Amino acid sequence: MPIPLIADVAASISDFYTHSKINNVFKRNGAPGDPPVGTNKVDKVTIWLERADADPSVDVHALLGGVLHEIMESELFHGELGTAVRQERERLTRALAKHGLSYGVGGRIFGGTVSIPTKSLEALIRERNLPEIEKEFQRALENVEADPATAVTAACAIVESTCKTYIAEEGLAVPADQSIQPLWKAVQAHLKLDPSKYVDTELRQILGGLTSIVHGVGGLRTRRGSAHGQGPGGGAIEPRHARLAVHAAHTLVAFVLESWKPK
Repeated sequence: MPIPLIADVAASISDFYTHSKINNVFKRNGAPGDPPVGTNKVDKVTIWLERADADPSVDVHALLGGVLHEIMESELFHGELGTAVRQERERLTRALAKHGLSYGVGGRIFGGTVSIPTKSLEALIRERNLPEIEKEFQRALENVEADPATAVTAACAIVESTCKTYIAEEGLAVPADQSIQPLWKAVQAHLKLDPSKYVDTELRQILGGLTSIVHGVGGLRTRRGSAHGQGPGGGAIEPRHARLAVHAAHTLVAFVLESWKPK
């Protein structure tokens, strides 16, 4: 967990939880060791979260979600306190988002297992203000563990959405077939990313890999995603495979956005 996020969480928890409440909620959610002693509430939460983050046996994001659960969802806060809690929820949501994380119902923290390409893509999306792409970005992250088939569908959709946005803003001819492969071919040609046009062998291989991502993610969505009915023997896709598809799609989209110089 990033130090600034730990500081934000510690400030929120200390405002709304007593010492005994902090002890109870941390222990209940698997915090390692005994409660830090001789400290104020902010320091207690900070020390405990840092200790958990340094312990490889602790799922620090599960701990964080459990600790925030009551603040983010409880209906016990009313009146002036209720207003303060709503404001604190908004502040925590912003604090999590700055680090590629989001809170989900039931104390689940989404984005805790994303890769550097995904975090880089989030920054690019915010910078460019691309709401349609952001929607698919969030849908993928929220479903990698809970619903891998939906995450695969979102991985394909973010590539399609990126290509459609690029085509529209650059005034290109829209392919008659608006599935992922024709859309990618239009963007690939306009950005001059055709591997065959490059002399450098290594770049040709990497750019060819982008096309492989398009074929792989599109095919996986068709066969194993949530967008189509499943035939017999298809089997459920595993979270690790969904994560691979999401990270691959996000790498491609991040490269397109970095290569795109909008008019």
